[in-house]
Amino acid sequence: TLEAYAAAHAMGADYVEPDLVLTKDNHFICLHDIHLEATTNVEEIFPDRKRKDGSWYPIDFTLAEIKQLQVHERLPKRFPENQSDFEVPTLEEMIELIQGMNKATGRDVGIYPELKAPAFHTKAGQPMEERILEVLDEYDYEGRDAKVFIQSFEIEPLRKIRNELKSDLPLIMLMGGAGLLNERGLDDLATFVDGIGPSKTLIERNPKIVAEAQKRGLKVHPYTLRADSYSKQKYDSFDDEIDALYNTYNVDGVFTDHPDKVVAFLNK
Repeated sequence: TLEAYAAAHAMGADYVEPDLVLTKDNHFICLHDIHLEATTNVEEIFPDRKRKDGSWYPIDFTLAEIKQLQVHERLPKRFPENQSDFEVPTLEEMIELIQGMNKATGRDVGIYPELKAPAFHTKAGQPMEERILEVLDEYDYEGRDAKVFIQSFEIEPLRKIRNELKSDLPLIMLMGGAGLLNERGLDDLATFVDGIGPSKTLIERNPKIVAEAQKRGLKVHPYTLRADSYSKQKYDSFDDEIDALYNTYNVDGVFTDHPDKVVAFLNK
């Protein structure tokens, strides 16, 4: 939500991350999944619009319809449900908020958009790659030094953005598994992306991947550090987890749901 992005900016985040999916009328909205039911009241507002698999898909709804929905927390024990009135923001609304807060505060916070399920969208006739570049260009995110990282768990959309669409914006390959974390995989990635975003558990299992990636000029940004769900079997505190990622494994940055706590640690 815009409220959450504003909070992240105020907490000191260097970049703010929207997950992106497309609506039926080709608008990017900030949503965690290609399904609506996990974070909205779509079942209540549009009970008859679910697909045969039992899910509601943003790509089946216009932006005007999406704006009728209310957003609620996805994770337990976070913001209480039904305690306020939140809506699904567009990417443009998110960018304008961050750029406006930058101007108001003098900070230069970037954005870190994730393309969710690009292959799914392409199959539906709405490729994401061209569209994201159009929006970013509209808001003056241009060149190697732009305060933006485009990320995805799918390799081919990133390859297309770099090689076919000729964009030089920074790109990050997200990784939930170790399939590309070998010499051949990292060598290939280094030809068209700027970094990798492995799960933190991949680094904990094989710390060498950080140095191997960095040796090839790739940044390493693991996900996701959460103060309310760090591994108490591995760490005595959330600060211990942050310390391990930065000072034992030597990563370049982290994804976190609690930027204020990570910023406070780094400032120490």
